[in-house]
Amino acid sequence: MSLAAPGKDHVDGVLEQWRDVYPECDASPMAVFTRLYRLSKYVDRRVAAVFRRHGLHEGEFDLLATLYRSGQPQGLTPNSLREAAVLSSGAMTNRLDRLEGAGLIQRVPNPEDRRSVLIRLSEAGQALLLELLDDYLATLHTLQAPLDDQQKTELAGALRTLLLTLEAGDND
Repeated sequence: MSLAAPGKDHVDGVLEQWRDVYPECDASPMAVFTRLYRLSKYVDRRVAAVFRRHGLHEGEFDLLATLYRSGQPQGLTPNSLREAAVLSSGAMTNRLDRLEGAGLIQRVPNPEDRRSVLIRLSEAGQALLLELLDDYLATLHTLQAPLDDQQKTELAGALRTLLLTLEAGDND
């Protein structure tokens, strides 16, 4: 059942239904957050398809991208990488094992701490990341194409405001 009338999206239909069945309820926050939720699902599907084409999952891409963006050719400690990716140590180990098995990262001795290792991109990992990054960014450009430059700037600013507030309150 489609709730959207011409010129309206699904969420407009949902909000109309709430107004009809529960008029004293202020469902207006759904106008933002239900759209964000639905957008997230559409974006996740498109982005996951990009990662699959390159043989990766989003979390693996995130680790490779974090290593590349860090600008540290010697690598990062597993703890630094885990904190940047917001992962549990178990999840981090599994991802690192898979990426190392695929030849995309290397575990190398840490010259500053013999008890530790550094994680760094292999040449194959860097090549795959840069190839995937082009595909990923092209997909994101396509997804945001309906917005003009001003809308993109305003949306990014509004989302930053929401995210800063949520991140400041997230002590997990």
